[in-house]
Amino acid sequence: MLTAGLVTGCSDADGGDGGDAAKPSPSSPADGPSRSAGSSPSAAAPTALPSSVTGQRLDWGRCKGTASTPAPGSDWQCATLRAPLDYARPTGSTIGLALIRATSRGDGRARIGSLLFNFGGPGASGVDLLPAFAPQYAKLRERYDLVSFDPRGVAASRGVRCRGDRETQAAEAIDLTPDTAAEESAYFKDATDFGKGCAQQAGRLLGHVSTVEAARDMDLMRQVLGDDELHYMGVSYGTELGGVYAHLFPGTVGRLALDAVVDPSVGRVGHAENQARGFQRALDNYLAFRGIDPKTGSREIAALLKRLDAKPLPTASGRELNESLATTGIMVTLYHKASWPALTRGLRNAEKGDGTALLALADAYNDRDTNGRYGTTTHSQRAISCLDDKARPSVARAKALMARFRGISPVFGEGMAWDTAGWCHDWPVPGQWENPDVSAPDAAPVLVVGNTGDPATPYEGARRMADELGTGVGVELTWKGEGHGAYGSGSSCVDTTVNAYLLEGRIPRDGKVCS
Repeated sequence: MLTAGLVTGCSDADGGDGGDAAKPSPSSPADGPSRSAGSSPSAAAPTALPSSVTGQRLDWGRCKGTASTPAPGSDWQCATLRAPLDYARPTGSTIGLALIRATSRGDGRARIGSLLFNFGGPGASGVDLLPAFAPQYAKLRERYDLVSFDPRGVAASRGVRCRGDRETQAAEAIDLTPDTAAEESAYFKDATDFGKGCAQQAGRLLGHVSTVEAARDMDLMRQVLGDDELHYMGVSYGTELGGVYAHLFPGTVGRLALDAVVDPSVGRVGHAENQARGFQRALDNYLAFRGIDPKTGSREIAALLKRLDAKPLPTASGRELNESLATTGIMVTLYHKASWPALTRGLRNAEKGDGTALLALADAYNDRDTNGRYGTTTHSQRAISCLDDKARPSVARAKALMARFRGISPVFGEGMAWDTAGWCHDWPVPGQWENPDVSAPDAAPVLVVGNTGDPATPYEGARRMADELGTGVGVELTWKGEGHGAYGSGSSCVDTTVNAYLLEGRIPRDGKVCS
């Protein structure tokens, strides 16, 4: 169900790949730890890398498709970068990182370099997603090679897989808002079993899929691609990755655009609270758009979910729509305003006793195809986020949060409160930080783009990211819109501003608003 990592900015309720389907993990600013012990590693220079790593030549060739994703067209080239598995032992074992690129179409004299993309998750495959979203980056391709990658532990970069399709489908029957001792026991046993599966499959890799290591991988990519500075666009979790990069490597920050911004000032509970508020805000906007009082509409949807908790609905496939799957189906439609009609159909059909439409939406979010095969985005997401985050809220802590979270969101709050304890419960490796350090006072200006209607990474996080990057570094751009992310979402003001920054180096006024 929900989102225990972040949520990628690539989900499409009417048939997309479910993108960054995740689970939550919030805490209000009052719950967030101070920036001291427990923050991410400092910007001190990491162990120097050998020339055999930094001087490697990439063997770009034709991209190969997979069973679920066809090969992109001839415009695209793929290669594998070798990176140290453990940056503390740079001459030891390596990991292969899958890269994809489309070279610049512009005049070579105007070429700036490579523009690296991360689409979120954590756990989204850049190798799969960059070709899919490339049309909206056509302007940027005039001066950049467009480049993306599968981060370590994701997809073609030794993607973590923690359980099979049959076990994944069976887990969908687990009640994610347990009401009895038996349901609570099953909920936490499933979390333990998932972690054990990750440890068994990934082995040593499970301790080396952190955001800090991904940021160091990006700096290695910069060097091997031949760029003096890193030019980057990060979406959703990709904003956190970009902020950590700026903190670790402020001297090589080029033009960094961060869109759909994760709040770096909060920990696990704060992130869950932010998402509960963000998704409820987006649902309220949807209801108001339909002419329905948001409080009344939310009560009716919450009542529908409770009925499904007691008695799931039948669907055309023979599977059942339970409370958890229905909640997921509702959430996925809030990522894009264009998906709101799908939510209307799903809710109307469910009220009539047919769960087919909401189940199809949940399947898109959970990356399940019509043959019952599941993608592994959420596996990688959990592995990365639980290695990053040292917080392990107790069951008692989750229960103590329940009333507050229900008050924030009668539809999503309860599940997100439980998720604070369940997501990394009994995880086999310890976490590394309480919240990421993104301070980068010596870096070049970073463009931070927030959307007032963003459900998964609520708007307030953009200002906090800009502030934490440092005065004169974080430059905030606001879009008064709906959905997860702003660039490429229909605002010519946003697109023109971001393009001017990335292509010409023009820095907008901090606080600029696009309506």
